[in-house]
Parts: sequence; C-alpha cells; structure tokens
Amino acid sequence: MTAALLAAAAGLGLGLSLIVAIGAQNAFVLRQGLRLEHVAGVVVVCLLSDAVLIVAGTAGAGALVTRAPDVLTVVCFAGAAFLLVYGVLAARRALRPAALVTEAAGRRAGLVATLTTALALTWLNPHVYLDTVVLLGSLAGTYGERRWWFAGGAALGSALWFTGLGFGARLLRPVFARPTAWRVLDAVIAAVMVSLAVSLAVRGVTGG
Repeated sequence: MTAALLAAAAGLGLGLSLIVAIGAQNAFVLRQGLRLEHVAGVVVVCLLSDAVLIVAGTAGAGALVTRAPDVLTVVCFAGAAFLLVYGVLAARRALRPAALVTEAAGRRAGLVATLTTALALTWLNPHVYLDTVVLLGSLAGTYGERRWWFAGGAALGSALWFTGLGFGARLLRPVFARPTAWRVLDAVIAAVMVSLAVSLAVRGVTGG
C-alpha cells in the first residue's frame, strides 16, 4: 500500500471513530431514516457539511479557530439553545402518543424545515467543529503533502456512515411499528439533546 493510501486509510479510520457515536446529527438521521422522511436530503446535507468542514480544517482553519476562542463561545451558546429546544420537542413527542406517527402516510414535516434542522444540528454544534475542523484538520497537517488524502479518507468515512445510518434505519422499522418503541427513541433523543445542551452551555461559560 502506498503512502497516500495509508494516509487515506488513516483518515477513514479516524473519521469513522469520531462520527460513530450518539450525538445530535446521528439521532436526527436515525429518526428520519425510520420515518422514511426526506432521508436522501438529510444524508446529503450531513455528509456535504462534514466534507466542507474537513476541507476547511485541512486548509488551515483549525489553527485559526484555536486562536479565536470567542467564536466557539458564541457557537456554544447558540448550539445549546437550539439543542435544548429540540430536546424539549422530542420529550413532548415521547409524552404524547398522538404525535408518534410511524406510517409513511402520516403527517410529514416539510422538506425545507427538515433540511434546516439538519443544517442547524450540524453547523450549530461546536463538537462538529472540534472533531472535523480542529482535530481532523490538525492531524491532516501532519501528513504534509499527503494531507488531502487523509482528508479524503475522513470525508469518505463520514459519507459511508451517514448513508448507512439513514438508509439502513428502515431495517429497524418492524421494531418501531409500535408507539412504545417511538416513545423510547424520542425519550433517548430528548435526553441526548438536553445533556449536549448543558455541556455546551458549560463549555461556553468556562470558555472551553
């Protein structure tokens, strides 16, 4: 295997290790996949957003962000507010069975609203910046002229994960044919969102 492919493989492995975790993006993509609702659009938004951030980090934005902590502080508070609202909405869905629709023929959210939520969960989440711009960008720089191979591998890992999560979620639809399963999922999503909101608010107060 050539040095370039080794760099790409390293980027792929690290990218997957960072993204395969319970978080705002993954929870939203999973829910959309289970509902068969605007899955392709959500997947494209998430993978393209990650790719843009990885490219920005590899191009040197990671060093800039580390020198401008006020930027991350603002994003922390904005992200905390958004995640808190989303968590409250998920908790309300869990407490109100009438809002738990599992059939494709049920009430669907609009495409624009869905994609806007996907964008907000990505771009208002400081953890995404820390993972893609700062961490992956910094590590890519250690590969010198092969840094773009590393970045390409990381972006590929993101694309593979979101595609698999979004379109593979439908395999779990039999499990979620009952409102009880949706209650549990939305309760977990609410807990994740609120905990992330709290952690971001604390990060914003302490400055990191």
